[in-house]
Amino acid sequence: MLLQVCEASSAEPLPVFVSILPQKSFVERIGGSLVNVSVMVLPGANPHNYEPKPGQMIALSKASIYFAIGIGFEDVWLKRFGSTNPGMKIVHTEQGIEKIPMLSHHHEEQEEGHAAGNDAVHDEHEGIADPHVWLSPPNVKIIAKNISDGLSQADPAHRADYEENLRKFEREIDDLDAELRKVFSHRKGAKFMVFHPAWGYFAHAYGLEQIPVEIEGKEPKPAKLKALIEQAKRDGIRIVFVQPQFSTKSAEAIAKAIGGEVAVADDLHPDWANNLRAQAEKFKKALR
Repeated sequence: MLLQVCEASSAEPLPVFVSILPQKSFVERIGGSLVNVSVMVLPGANPHNYEPKPGQMIALSKASIYFAIGIGFEDVWLKRFGSTNPGMKIVHTEQGIEKIPMLSHHHEEQEEGHAAGNDAVHDEHEGIADPHVWLSPPNVKIIAKNISDGLSQADPAHRADYEENLRKFEREIDDLDAELRKVFSHRKGAKFMVFHPAWGYFAHAYGLEQIPVEIEGKEPKPAKLKALIEQAKRDGIRIVFVQPQFSTKSAEAIAKAIGGEVAVADDLHPDWANNLRAQAEKFKKALR
């Protein structure tokens, strides 16, 4: 028994990669000291069009697992990652999540045809599933289970450890979910405006409505911007949220026009749980 303990304690942590910072906390919560986690999309970078650095590709060649999450740059790079390291297992942690469509505004020419008093019409952006699955606690329970399964398959000797950590993490996620539901229990249907539509799953989970300023990283044209300003005024919106990875130009223009302010809504913060708590309070303030 003593020999087994010594062997386990001296074993090298499993080298794994994740796409984005929030995933790092998920994998470390389940893997603990048994994993060494590297993040592909560096802080401040845009995960929709990220290009890995040469040094990251070198490090990737030594990884045992890559935990994907379905974010934009993976469409181009996952196959290349597999070619760089054929022995590396790629785990799609978003598998099993019911996707919702990205929300966008109608095209410019459609908006120009609407009367000035009408709402800025929005619809489901056909063919594009919202990739921001990690911003909903119920979704993260699915992600966590996929991570635990992936680690257990790569390192079956520690399956019991991974499964126990998963159960603890699931309880924490349930507590966070209940906490957030309480925050928004009397806010059903309330609207908030955000530059990049990353908060759709969060809004869906807690009965809110996200109003996006842009879609696919494109700044709104003048007619769309005007419609958004009119909608913000009608809906009593006074805060426009932006992500650190995107330009604040349009958000600032809207905020100035409505006599409001711009606030940060970081969807890639490394401290996932506390970030959702902090963001919930920001949204709650914006919904008043």
